[in-house]
Amino acid sequence: MTPVTTVSGSAYPWGAKNIDTDVIIPAHWLKTISRAGLGRGAFETVRAQPGNIFDDPRYAGAPILIAGDNFGCGSSREHAAWALADMGIRAVIAPSFSDIFSGNAFKNGIVPVVLPQEAVDRLLEAAQDAPVTVDLETMTVTTAYQDRFPFQLDPFRRQCLMEGLDEVGLTLARDTAISKFEGAMHERRPWIEERRGYADVAVEGAGRT
Repeated sequence: MTPVTTVSGSAYPWGAKNIDTDVIIPAHWLKTISRAGLGRGAFETVRAQPGNIFDDPRYAGAPILIAGDNFGCGSSREHAAWALADMGIRAVIAPSFSDIFSGNAFKNGIVPVVLPQEAVDRLLEAAQDAPVTVDLETMTVTTAYQDRFPFQLDPFRRQCLMEGLDEVGLTLARDTAISKFEGAMHERRPWIEERRGYADVAVEGAGRT
């Protein structure tokens, strides 16, 4: 996972409320297990409407999405986070998020920023002609108009985002400690390894019959 310390650039000033995961990525896109290409299906029904914000050239390639309350509700599909990441979104700002979507966003390097509705309303206005910056170092959202809004994140999740650690990365980061523990277990309880050996032999024998 790519580390995230600062997300800065244009932002989609959408503000729509109660956007569920079926709007983010429709169900017929869920047949794939690959993350690549899902950005094409992101907000498909919204993009079918003339003059929609996602096809507005002013916000092309925007890394930030400003949404309304209860973003990411509905099904638990992780494809929603995959689709956002594939279209280049690295941060979503909203008054609230679905818990499951928020967790999926963190796992895929997307920063879910919770701000009061008043702050979101101001950002929706400012983002129409100015860049927005989400800074995990200072834990603030700022604009070129000197707006400054503090936000909070779980410290562990913030660290994971800044270091680019997903669940696999976290495990690998503890490789030395895991190897040391397994070595100590082998010395203290060698019979465990012996039983594993017997099990492997039994499986091989069954495969030959």
